[in-house]
Amino acid sequence: MKFKKFLAVVLTAAMAASMLTGCGSKDQGTSGNSGNSGNAGSTGSDGVVNINVTRACFNVGTPDAAQVQKVEDAINEYIKDKINVHITLSDIGSGEYTEKANLSLNNNELNLLWTASWESVIGTNDLVPKNAVYDLTDILKGSTLYNSMDASQWEATKYDGKNYFVPVYKDNVEGYDLMVRKDLADKFNWDLSKIKKLSDIEPMLADAKAEGLKYPFLTQKTAMFYRFYIDKFDFFTADVTSNWVAVSRDKNEVVNTIATPEYKEFCTLMAKWAEAGYLSEDEASKVTNDQTAQSKDWAFSWWTDIPNNAEANNRYGQEVVMAPITSRWAHSTSALGSCYCVTANSTPEQAKAAVDFLGLLYTDKKLADLYTYGIEGEDYEIDANGQVYKYNPDADGKGGKYNHSMWESVSATIITPETGSPENFAELYKAFNGGATASCAAGFRFDKSKVEAQYTACQNAFEEYGFQLENGAFPVDQVESKLAEYQKALDEAGYQEVLAEFKAQYDAWKK
Repeated sequence: MKFKKFLAVVLTAAMAASMLTGCGSKDQGTSGNSGNSGNAGSTGSDGVVNINVTRACFNVGTPDAAQVQKVEDAINEYIKDKINVHITLSDIGSGEYTEKANLSLNNNELNLLWTASWESVIGTNDLVPKNAVYDLTDILKGSTLYNSMDASQWEATKYDGKNYFVPVYKDNVEGYDLMVRKDLADKFNWDLSKIKKLSDIEPMLADAKAEGLKYPFLTQKTAMFYRFYIDKFDFFTADVTSNWVAVSRDKNEVVNTIATPEYKEFCTLMAKWAEAGYLSEDEASKVTNDQTAQSKDWAFSWWTDIPNNAEANNRYGQEVVMAPITSRWAHSTSALGSCYCVTANSTPEQAKAAVDFLGLLYTDKKLADLYTYGIEGEDYEIDANGQVYKYNPDADGKGGKYNHSMWESVSATIITPETGSPENFAELYKAFNGGATASCAAGFRFDKSKVEAQYTACQNAFEEYGFQLENGAFPVDQVESKLAEYQKALDEAGYQEVLAEFKAQYDAWKK
């Protein structure tokens, strides 16, 4: 099934309001979000509306406040004669983003927030039930922002038939690769074409360990079952902390993934690799971070497949190669893997200002480059091919203070590509998004309001057991007993009630 058919499925499902999560009973949009705006934004006497923009930074561990301020000033200088908007920019390191952004959200200090379907606490599936996001449906109509991408993108990202989120136009389908340092692949003559399943890389991991690498297999402190088994299951919650439930693609029904042979297989493999020294205890203890992959301490890691995988070379400051490990899937949240929302505390003026700002950001190359890469000559340079060369963090004592990627910033159709990108960069993304297989669960969104307490308790059980199991924290001979403990902890948290609610909603949606 191709992407167009998937979009039709999503649209049909989005209109089934009784089966999807809404955003409260009150009307929103230009007439209904005029509540207390707290400390967020303001409108000056000149009619210019200030909005507070908060985003995560994945490429720099601790963003440089002075450089972020310089970028903010440059943005405001550039846009002042184009739109009646002034921004206050907050750049937060990814390691503390969720906590800090959620605190600011609760304090009504935000207007425009970056989020994603896979984020916890402030993810797309968390914000809608909390009535924390603004209904942009009416404001978007006829806007520059709406016209910046195909209508299908807006349909695919609706909740209850409404547009609460603005997708970043990137790789809006989901699939995963194994990422390998090219220098090692060349040195050991690894034949990556023979990798068909995860266990196939064991001989290569042995080479990496013999090389003395600290992280032969780098998970980047991520529970990886969700990603590596996407061909078997649609993890429609789009949240790694709730990967204990999914739709079996073969059966087209909701299943308890913890009880599946696949989950035991994966956890056993991770335990085996940990015992062999291929998987460091730093992963289970969350010592590694988003910058570890910029080092020379690893051999294999994971990568979300995109049209131009060479972007990883710039992100990690070294040449890498990819081995596909899953297919590409279009599903309910794939287009929400990176997006923006306007917070519900914003006034109608602030909401419109946010849409105006994003409209310019998605259509103006200079602004897109500035917002993503920073200031030319300080944070990046333009190479001889007219592409962006980003300084690596701390390279020669310059650059690296402000460093973002397209996927969490702007539209692939407008930004200046990074060094090494193909000439048909924008066209590749359009073709990539159209070449995925639609999931059987495409369009389904779970309403957890009836079992929210139990759901949260199950997520806590995941943190105690699931994350550890998926990062090799237990010996092989303990995996089976720990799985039993994990299931017991889930059941005590109310898992069977959550599972029953999942099944009931999905069965009703299928009808």
